[in-house]
Amino acid sequence: MLSIKVLGPGCARCDLLKQRAMQALEMLAEEEPALEATILHVSDYKEISWYPVMFTPALVINEKVVSAGYVPTVSRIKTWMREALDGAHHSTPPQQPLLHGGISS
Repeated sequence: MLSIKVLGPGCARCDLLKQRAMQALEMLAEEEPALEATILHVSDYKEISWYPVMFTPALVINEKVVSAGYVPTVSRIKTWMREALDGAHHSTPPQQPLLHGGISS
């Protein structure tokens, strides 16, 4: 099960991140037909403040912040989703969130 959250006020970059996350999820679902996932856009600043992000949009997969302040590629998002799925199957210690700025195309 994947829990995916896009954190941001609802700007164009937030919408683009949500669109890319959905594309990555569709690609992963082709490989994993039994995949269950939810995508939620969190725009409430109070709820966003619960996560260690300084910039939006941010992407959270299974409660781990994987990007903040930029829109990663569909391929990179899919890789993070795959890692989250693999981590769910294998008990691994949590890693520090990846936080950096910039825009990927």
